[in-house]
Amino acid sequence: MGVAIASGSVLDLQCTISSSPAMLCSGLNHVDLSECQERGIAVTNAGNVYADDVADMAVGLLINVLRKISAVDRCFRSGVWPVIGTYPLGSKLGGKRVGIVGLGTIGFKIAKRLEGFNCSISYNSKKKKPSVSYPFYSDISELADNSDALIICCALTDETYHMINKEVFSALGKNGVIINVGRGSIIDEKEMVRCLMEGEIAGAGLDVFEHEPDVPEELFALDNVVVSPHRAAFTPESFEQVFDIVMGNLEAFFSNKPLLTPVMDGFNIRIRTRADYC
Repeated sequence: MGVAIASGSVLDLQCTISSSPAMLCSGLNHVDLSECQERGIAVTNAGNVYADDVADMAVGLLINVLRKISAVDRCFRSGVWPVIGTYPLGSKLGGKRVGIVGLGTIGFKIAKRLEGFNCSISYNSKKKKPSVSYPFYSDISELADNSDALIICCALTDETYHMINKEVFSALGKNGVIINVGRGSIIDEKEMVRCLMEGEIAGAGLDVFEHEPDVPEELFALDNVVVSPHRAAFTPESFEQVFDIVMGNLEAFFSNKPLLTPVMDGFNIRIRTRADYC
């Protein structure tokens, strides 16, 4: 279900089904929710369908960076193994202190996976979660200072834009690793590139970038960086699930029934239904 918005004015409410992954997302930073709220237009997303896949990718990127899997693979394929005889050792994941920025559904699934590696989990979120026993840090830099790795999985908002900045990188330190499966603009990308090139942080695993599809060329030459083209959420299994959600939302909308995955549920607004168009 899509909303077409241009220059602050709603063109029309459209119900669309697309085979394009870009249309089947959970993120909302590309939707003018205030305008939708003002006009009573329903907005839905993919819900939590992608949470497991993104959590898997976050842990995979972390292991890859720490153990230098992609870097060693490139070295092996280049044929230099018989010449150099060895490669710098990677670091184990077990026992690492991992700070999670954004302990929502995805963040919590990442935490539970990392518990299996005996990692020490702490987190930053909008507010402390009473039901969670992990240590909570309201200050991102303090979280970074007490972490060996930071995993970014929060939403992009005005408050989180460039939240991971020079101060945070400095607190994370030269042995620290940053993983981003949230949104590229949460990180000050230019500062991150500088820190990686000058050895101020140890490495990065990145599925998202600030100006997609443009990626800083400097990253491609760094063996301590693993990159992915914003595909953490996408698997054949998740596509099957999300198509079911799209169809369910469309059927609910045209039957004047509650939507399956409303993203503005709880707002004191009147949401237009199919009956308004008849």
